[in-house]
Amino acid sequence: MRIISFGTIRDYIAKNPDSDIALREWYIKAKQSKWKCFADVRNTFNSADSVGNDRYVFNIKGNHYRLVAIILYKLGYIYIRFIGTHSEYDKIDCSSI
Repeated sequence: MRIISFGTIRDYIAKNPDSDIALREWYIKAKQSKWKCFADVRNTFNSADSVGNDRYVFNIKGNHYRLVAIILYKLGYIYIRFIGTHSEYDKIDCSSI
């Protein structure tokens, strides 16, 4: 999969250094994947959730952080839309970001 953009991860890590290893591991696994459907995503990240409108939520670092991404299976693209703490995630509407 092609991830747009690693800069979002890099910027978040700069502000939250304790997320570094977990976010980089997510990035590597996602980049190496060839997902064709949500079942493929769940095979890689069993705690991932679909929240509608092509958006998916990933638990990062034991659910301390959440990452929301749009996955376009046919194109092989992942667009990172949000990275934040669990409490920050609770304040957003995933389906519209």
